[in-house]
Amino acid sequence: MRGSDIPRDVVELRVHGVSGASAAQILDLQQTAQVAGDRSGGFYRPRPRCEDSTGAHGVTLEAYRWGDLPSGTVARTLAVVFLLPFMLVNVAIWMRPANPGSEAVVKSLCRLLALTLTVLYVLAIAGVAVDLVGWKCLSSPRCLAGRSWLSWLSGRPVGLRLAVLALVPAAAIGLIWRISNRPGRTFEAFRAPDREFSGSRLGTVGQWDAEPLVGRLRSIHVAAAFATLDLTVLLARAASGATAITITLTVVSGVILVGCAVLLCTPPLIDRAADDQRLDRVTRTLRTVAVVLTVVVLVHLPTGPPQWHEGHGLPGYEPILAGLFAAQTALLAALGVVLLCHRNRGATPLFGLGALVVAAIGISLAVAYSAELVYRVGDFLDRDVPTGEGIATGPPRAYTWAIHGFFRALLATLIVAGLVIVLSRRSRRRAAAAIVAHDYPDAPAEAGPRLRQVRDAIARARFTEKLVPLAVLYGCLTGLATATTTIGLLGQFPGEFPGDAIERNINLPADSVTFGIAFGSWVIAAIILGLLIGGIFAYRTVPFRRHIGVLWDLGTFWPRAAHPFAPPCYSERAVPELARRITYLAERGDAVLLTGHSHGSVLLAATVLQLPPHVGSRVALLTHGSPLRRLYARLFPAYVDDAALDEIGHRVGWRWVNLWSDADPIGGWIFSAHRPHAPAGASGPAATVDRRYRDPRDVVTPPSDSVPPPIQGHWPGESDQHFTEVVRELVQRLGRADPPDTPT
Repeated sequence: MRGSDIPRDVVELRVHGVSGASAAQILDLQQTAQVAGDRSGGFYRPRPRCEDSTGAHGVTLEAYRWGDLPSGTVARTLAVVFLLPFMLVNVAIWMRPANPGSEAVVKSLCRLLALTLTVLYVLAIAGVAVDLVGWKCLSSPRCLAGRSWLSWLSGRPVGLRLAVLALVPAAAIGLIWRISNRPGRTFEAFRAPDREFSGSRLGTVGQWDAEPLVGRLRSIHVAAAFATLDLTVLLARAASGATAITITLTVVSGVILVGCAVLLCTPPLIDRAADDQRLDRVTRTLRTVAVVLTVVVLVHLPTGPPQWHEGHGLPGYEPILAGLFAAQTALLAALGVVLLCHRNRGATPLFGLGALVVAAIGISLAVAYSAELVYRVGDFLDRDVPTGEGIATGPPRAYTWAIHGFFRALLATLIVAGLVIVLSRRSRRRAAAAIVAHDYPDAPAEAGPRLRQVRDAIARARFTEKLVPLAVLYGCLTGLATATTTIGLLGQFPGEFPGDAIERNINLPADSVTFGIAFGSWVIAAIILGLLIGGIFAYRTVPFRRHIGVLWDLGTFWPRAAHPFAPPCYSERAVPELARRITYLAERGDAVLLTGHSHGSVLLAATVLQLPPHVGSRVALLTHGSPLRRLYARLFPAYVDDAALDEIGHRVGWRWVNLWSDADPIGGWIFSAHRPHAPAGASGPAATVDRRYRDPRDVVTPPSDSVPPPIQGHWPGESDQHFTEVVRELVQRLGRADPPDTPT
């Protein structure tokens, strides 16, 4: 390589994927120093006096480490576990089809589904504090025995007891309101410039100020949360004799809930610019009215009669739950119809239902969380009551139907997944064997065991394509579970538990169904415990973080546009910060080689679309293990499509190379697979982007080692030969690039 082909200074800026690697790991060096940013997201270089301060080709190495932005601490990670349903329904709104005609309807339906999660959040906590403790336990001497922390309320009037215990869900609403307010001030220093350089939707990620929208959604959800709490206790009060004040307060609570729903059904209004102060005043006023109404309701409750209507459960609580599940069923069905009617031409129905699948999974998890919370507290309060009797006399039967539906959907999906694994194994191994035979045609006979290991690794990697249909299956089954819960509560089986209804209709013993529900409850508890343990280890152990952290990092990439209580979006800082750093390096005379692994390639794709035109002429792009085509183009068709990918190539002058291998279960080709005997998937400059390499390099142990080269899979390989060769090529192409024009 001639020295004249190298620019005066080339900075290789590396962006890691979801592994959350350290700066030294990203740079493949031992001594690093931070040169920009902070501890959560910073830029690093080798220390100046370090012997390996530059890369293999004389470039200056730099790394952008964003791994702590999505969570960062164990406490924040555990919070993400509990906010997972909110995060999923927020991701669903970004998975809408590319057809602009469906955008407003999909947004409205996703936001209404998000609102039902907030209502369910309040009902679950109210079910514990007001129903189980305030209504049932405080009326039972057996439950109060030995519980001095509760007995002080036992002799009080019912209205006073409920008013005091209603403070628990009110405090929970205030807590999540407070938590969701904090991220709004975190990324103020990283706002993107007002100018937009790309018409692609992917280029808008992180470019807008999302706080006005989140603030409006937050006010609406807080108002709906307090109105739900008010409605819950007012219906219980009305069962013992409704007064004019009770009826008035109930009507006002219902009007607030309807008003919240109506506002969410007007995306052009909610999505207005940040300077629309009138809309902000409307949503804040709605929230203030709801808070004041809650204070009035809590003051009104103790004025009721000393003796209230007695029954098994809190009056009105179960009808509210049934109505909520019915609303979720209707919204999911409507979303499915809209997605099927507006899916892109040429797209399969599986990919067109992405928003429905993720929303249904979020609803399912929220229902499971809520049911498990109520059941575990009920089990604690029931002491040694047998499981069957506890299910029949404990929490509302709505949660029993919900657990039954969740466990049924999970069990059916696991059975189908097992069948798919077994039935597809032969075809996947056959395709993998053909790839291995092409990549290692002259392998000696003693390499047979290693060849089988490589074949199995490629076969496992090809199972990724089967995950999308399985996710669709689970989403559909959870939707059916919600529907059967609604039918069980309102329709064919009013007043019955699942075991009784199933025994009467299909002669399956009710005890076996009860056992399945109890077992399903413990399965949900195990899932929640597993997520918590995984969240703790994810930020203490790198291997755990690589797998568990994928969910958090991918889910929090998208701004909060559906649920304001979802975890904050780190791309609001990462993308503008990357764009600012790259622009600075280019305008001072450096050329910049961007290398992104895995999700880092998605961050860089959005960043390139935000670079000024005069900067793109001094930028090259190297992606490896990239999920842009394999996952993002399928799941987010409105944001990652052929037009966006072509624009990225044009902006960097097609100085773009994408490395991929068949052993990678996540990354893949972007424009063309370039497999032997396969038709070309792209033409022109796009056909030169993808470079397939064989993984591992060889199946024979080299003379310098005692084991054959490892199978990299999705692990980054910045030190591998194919990576360094591409870096050398892109550095040469940057050396021939024209210097940037001076920005005006």
